[in-house]
Amino acid sequence: MKPDSATATAAHPAVRSPASSSPTATSSKLHATRTRTRFVILALLAIGTLINYLDRTVLGIAAPVMTKELQISAAIMGLVFSAFSWTYAVAQIPGGVFLDRFGNRLTYFLALTFWSLFTMFQGFAVGIKSLLLFRFGLGVSEAPCFPTNSRVVGTWFPQHERARATGIYTVGEYLGLACFAPALFWIMGNFGWRSLFIVVGLVGIAFALVWWAMYREPHESKSVNQAELDYIAAGGGLEQPSQQHTPFSWSNVVKLLSVRQIWGAAIGQFAGNTTLVFFLTWFPTYLAVERHMGWLKVGFFAIMPFLAAAVGVMFGGWFSDWLLKRTGSANMARKLPIIFGLLAASTIVAANFVDNDTTIIAILSFAFFGQGMVGLGWTLISDVAPKKLMGLTGGIFNTCSNLAGIVTPLVIGFIISATGSFFYALAYVGAAALLGVLSYVFVVGDVHRVEID
Repeated sequence: MKPDSATATAAHPAVRSPASSSPTATSSKLHATRTRTRFVILALLAIGTLINYLDRTVLGIAAPVMTKELQISAAIMGLVFSAFSWTYAVAQIPGGVFLDRFGNRLTYFLALTFWSLFTMFQGFAVGIKSLLLFRFGLGVSEAPCFPTNSRVVGTWFPQHERARATGIYTVGEYLGLACFAPALFWIMGNFGWRSLFIVVGLVGIAFALVWWAMYREPHESKSVNQAELDYIAAGGGLEQPSQQHTPFSWSNVVKLLSVRQIWGAAIGQFAGNTTLVFFLTWFPTYLAVERHMGWLKVGFFAIMPFLAAAVGVMFGGWFSDWLLKRTGSANMARKLPIIFGLLAASTIVAANFVDNDTTIIAILSFAFFGQGMVGLGWTLISDVAPKKLMGLTGGIFNTCSNLAGIVTPLVIGFIISATGSFFYALAYVGAAALLGVLSYVFVVGDVHRVEID
């Protein structure tokens, strides 16, 4: 039950009355007992992100068996891996526009439902054409996911909690495969690769209904009290209901693309995503083909880097918020952990020079740990995006950063076809990470909320 307030506040809880803005009133409310509805919202984001990445990466687990049954070469499989990101990247800006127009609840519900359906359809693919078609549909459907995540965090969380919040939902990218890889390999071994897509798709459709039933904006929520709303607002969160539906304008796209913080961070995210895409697509094949591991060993070793990446996500979020509280500098708090993470990701090339399986997994795990820290790029974007254009900003950012999903599978596929080895593939991944370091050091600049007309 929210306490009574002035008429404006009663009509729109996200709007504080003048009295509540006074230092004494604000201090009192900030220390009052407040609800924790924002953490329920965060749990929904984390589960949705876990399902999102399971749906896009289950192809990597099925690939070694699928390629034999459907007679797909390494180069063509690289094309299939890449196909998801073609439409995923193209649909980012339209997805962001849809998000700004229709809001978080409807956008995420439709995205979840359709990407889960296209995941199921892959289980019925009969050749390269149908497989490509379903991957295209998956890419379009998943496009609004991370812009919505970023927008929800920017709305529901004060700035000093956003890095940890981003880390918590981002960890779903890695925990999905880390926790479920053995089960997925077991399902494939006992029921065939097609069953993987059907099972994961059904789980996604069920969760779409949960999201629709539970998610509300702060001004609509019946479980949040005024103390929590004031706490979020004091940290730069919340938005007015009138701000939620912004019409699309190409001039806004041009203005956003002229902001160095946005395109500099996008280059850095492209670099980090290069490492991520390798693990989500070619990694099981690398262990099975390049390192000649059996399926049980692949299923066991595949867990380690993903667990390390999950730790990297959580550590990066905690470290960033800790730095922000200690220094008050968003520049240091947001950029330093990402730069360290990209440097760690570049060490993946060291796997080319060792033969011991355990040592190889240790190297790959450290590299993926570093990549996990790069997920803070979404926190940076939520800090700099204009309040009224958070969906469009997230769409532009994700378009640029997810070009890695198009380029990386193709480059690695062509390298394997041409050389029969992953040596230069790992070198490419490491070089891309160093490109990201340069972007964050020389391009991104000052981290602050951007305001455009």
